Amino acid sequence: MESVQTQREQPAAGAAPQYDVAAIMGGLYGDGFIACKGAFSREWVQQLGEDIGMLFRHALTQPGGALGRGPNRYYVEIHPERLRGFVDIVTHPWVVAVCTAILGPDYRIVEAGFDVPGPGALHQPWHRDFPSPEATLKGRRLNSLAFNITTVDVTEDMGPFEIAPGTQWDTLAGGDPMFPARDLWSRYEALAQRKLAKMGDISARSALTIHRGTANQSDKSRPVFVLGVDAPDARNADKHDLQLTRGYYDSLPEDLRRHITCRVVDTLDPIVQEHTIEGLLEGVTVGSRMGGMGG
Repeated sequence: MESVQTQREQPAAGAAPQYDVAAIMGGLYGDGFIACKGAFSREWVQQLGEDIGMLFRHALTQPGGALGRGPNRYYVEIHPERLRGFVDIVTHPWVVAVCTAILGPDYRIVEAGFDVPGPGALHQPWHRDFPSPEATLKGRRLNSLAFNITTVDVTEDMGPFEIAPGTQWDTLAGGDPMFPARDLWSRYEALAQRKLAKMGDISARSALTIHRGTANQSDKSRPVFVLGVDAPDARNADKHDLQLTRGYYDSLPEDLRRHITCRVVDTLDPIVQEHTIEGLLEGVTVGSRMGGMGG
């Protein structure tokens, strides 16, 4: 059972938001997925969707501007200041509470981007986003998190995100460190939980928890914002190139600046997407629930 908190559960106006650290840690060390319902207004999310739509259209016109993650499925890394609501996201009390509880007080924001599973996107194979680090394999500790914000109300036919709870601890020993062997897929199929997120929700997960995007059988895209955050010992920043202009960086509160791993530049350089995941490029064509052949 995933840990879910709601914005409405917070104290009255003027009181500092309080979140249950034990529930946060229990959810991410247990299922590997938690959520905060109604964290933002629908109007705010509509603005986020407008910004992502504009950035996606631009990325598709640029060489290397969008990474394929399977047929009709894309990932785009972005310059944070191109989103009007970026500061709202990274300073949201729930995001701060989750980062601090799991990654410690010196957590680092290392990635900003979005996924767009379009109409006709196929099932992905079961996977994790990168190999498990020693901190997890041997230390049994999570040292990174991924936050997601959907820009639409997700329905069953839109290719919902599916996750196999508790599998962030699977070692995948002897095989591919990111893609479980097919003879293991039936286990993930049996565990699978579909996430029908609504506009305004935020989720946090370990990117090591085995998951997949499912087939989008609708005529609508399902854009979702992605925020990557590391503990001080994690190395995911090496795969990204977060950039902030000097003026934008200087406009941020000092307490936020210290949490961002980035290059501070006079002019933003175009982002050439480099975080390719070869195993996701083809997708999987099987039945709607994949009958143990998930992806």
